[in-house]
Amino acid sequence: MLRTLRRAADRRRQAGGDYGWLFNPYTGDELVAIDCETTGLDPRRAELVSIAAVTVRGERVITSESLDLRLQCPTSLDGDSIRIHGLRGVDLDGGESVGDALARLLDFIGNRPLLGWCIDYDVTVINRQLRPRFGFDLPNALIDISHRYARELRRKHPDIDPDRGFESMARMLDVPVMGRHTALGDAVTTALMYLRLQRRALDVG
Repeated sequence: MLRTLRRAADRRRQAGGDYGWLFNPYTGDELVAIDCETTGLDPRRAELVSIAAVTVRGERVITSESLDLRLQCPTSLDGDSIRIHGLRGVDLDGGESVGDALARLLDFIGNRPLLGWCIDYDVTVINRQLRPRFGFDLPNALIDISHRYARELRRKHPDIDPDRGFESMARMLDVPVMGRHTALGDAVTTALMYLRLQRRALDVG
């Protein structure tokens, strides 16, 4: 409810502006899978390290239409987060500013629906940086693959308690994990899991 109210207010403020079109209903047949690597697990404090997005069109993941951005090294980057995503300070030399990266992200995703694993986390981190710079939160419709997976598994196998861990979901859906804990690899894997779910591929051995 709060997101709906905030989106309506943002739409009024952005009407006639450069990004007003993002608030128009999407009428196409594409999705965009997104993923972020960050400096922590708390979306209220984590800073962006990398952002990736890839187009899903029909039953295909279009890897030739993707975005893979590394950002300038955030001050909160530490050994704990480096052990997860493998991006050291030196790997982020020449990275993009947060503002430039977000502008490129907005141009890439447009008003297409966004797909992600536990997508609320990524969107919360992005919006914390997006609103102060652009004056709005991401207005896109959201699809959380972990929620959809749990719902479909319960529907077909109500006796099973779903494990919504990323690797567990990929294994259950027989999807290869592409570059785990890289933003683009996780985005592509998420897109593949979504397509498998669309085909109701939830056989349990």
